Amino acid sequence: MSRRTVVQKRPIQPDPVYNSRTVTMMVSRLMQSGKKSLAFGIIYDAFKLIEERTGSDPLELFERAVKNATPLVEVKARRVGGATYQVPMEVRTDRGTALALRWLSQFARQRAGRTMAGKLANELMDAANETGSAIRKREETHRMAEANKAFAHYRY
Repeated sequence: MSRRTVVQKRPIQPDPVYNSRTVTMMVSRLMQSGKKSLAFGIIYDAFKLIEERTGSDPLELFERAVKNATPLVEVKARRVGGATYQVPMEVRTDRGTALALRWLSQFARQRAGRTMAGKLANELMDAANETGSAIRKREETHRMAEANKAFAHYRY
């Protein structure tokens, strides 16, 4: 990484169906071996399943699930005088969204079920209802930060 310049963030193109940048980011998280069209197919199938089951707007539910799974604080390791402390840090919005999407796709893969679209739909519906593994991970992250609040003065 260059010490001189800050790397410019590349603009994310919105997806063609829902015109949402967050959906494109989720597609990138789901994609394996560069199969982007397959990842788009999975997420759109999951959205169809969500619409069939709930009867509500799937994009709205997806945004709510991402918002619910987004952590506000996390711990980072910081070495001070030979000891490593877990220092609680506030999470920037773009990193929080990235973590939420990563956790949603990770826990959707680990779920039991036949198709990835079905597993993703179930994980998104659970996250929107404040249940599920991604929400549990966020709560665990918040608990770690709360437990290590004593080391907050070691922030960078």
